[in-house]
Amino acid sequence: MSKLPGWLGRFGSELTELGARLEERRERAAADDDPLGVTGAADAAPDDPGQVPAPPTYAPSVAAKPDPVAAIPWGMRVAAEAGWRLLVLAGTLWVLMQIITAVQLVVLAFSAALLITAMLQPTVVRLKRFGLPHGLATAVTAVLGFVIIGLVGWFVVWQVMENLDTLSDRVRDGIDELKRWLLDSPFHVTESQINDIAKNLNDTIGTNTEEITSAGLQGVTFMVEFLTGLLLAMFSTLFLLYDGRRIWEWSLKLVPAQARPGVAGAGPRAWRTLTAYVRGTVLVALIDAIFIGLGLYFLNVPLAVPLAVFIFLFAFIPLLGAVVSGALAVVVALVTEGVFTALMVLVVVLAVQQIEGHILQ
Repeated sequence: MSKLPGWLGRFGSELTELGARLEERRERAAADDDPLGVTGAADAAPDDPGQVPAPPTYAPSVAAKPDPVAAIPWGMRVAAEAGWRLLVLAGTLWVLMQIITAVQLVVLAFSAALLITAMLQPTVVRLKRFGLPHGLATAVTAVLGFVIIGLVGWFVVWQVMENLDTLSDRVRDGIDELKRWLLDSPFHVTESQINDIAKNLNDTIGTNTEEITSAGLQGVTFMVEFLTGLLLAMFSTLFLLYDGRRIWEWSLKLVPAQARPGVAGAGPRAWRTLTAYVRGTVLVALIDAIFIGLGLYFLNVPLAVPLAVFIFLFAFIPLLGAVVSGALAVVVALVTEGVFTALMVLVVVLAVQQIEGHILQ
């Protein structure tokens, strides 16, 4: 029994030595698997779990990534900001145009009512200065204005119906004269070519009967829409003449509060500008109609008075109105009185329009 403690001591020391050898062998294996020593650096990290361990000294320095907004060039940022705003504006305009197209009859009627109101409102103001009440002055002005417009329209229709037979005879004579002029002209037009053109026109009219009928039905629809728009314009004009200021004050409530003072100041100035524009356009259109109508009358062109009325009305259409009305007068002169009269009408139209464009305007 005395030898047992010695044997246990030797066994314990051998176990300790074996454990030391195993630990040393484990460290050598770990060193072989991790030659850079990353594991050792991680093992050397502080005990605080909330602290990020420092990178090893041999690790390369990595620059911090910049803010994405700062990484985009300034010009591209400006273009992007302007781009999406332009897209929103274009979408808004498209929706607005679709709405206007859907209710174009109401929009056109109200626009015509604004122009007529701008033309008639000074008369209401003058009648009120003479002592008439506001309602009576509005009624007198509206009735007189619509009566004058109706009389002008009736006179034009009456003149056309009175001269319709004479016009058809003159058109036939004018076509014959135009045919003779083409045969004698230096363009070397033969009678067979003229007959072929007439035959092609007849064939075209005969083969397009359905299209012509459809166009006639569209004309009836247009007349119905025109009469409807005319009634809407009359009622709108009456309300604008009588209560235009209150309508404007109510419209200001629809404007955002921040922009309301600017709009309230710009509105009366815009209305005065529109009134002055309508007055000037009426004066210029009246002078055009009088002088071109006198030229048509002295050149013995039929329908001189209706053509003068058309010239007056078309003068309110910017750019194209004067061209269309002048071309209509020249065509009527050509088919009724011949080439020479048409050239003289063209000279009169151009002379009056040049005086109007460079002096009166």
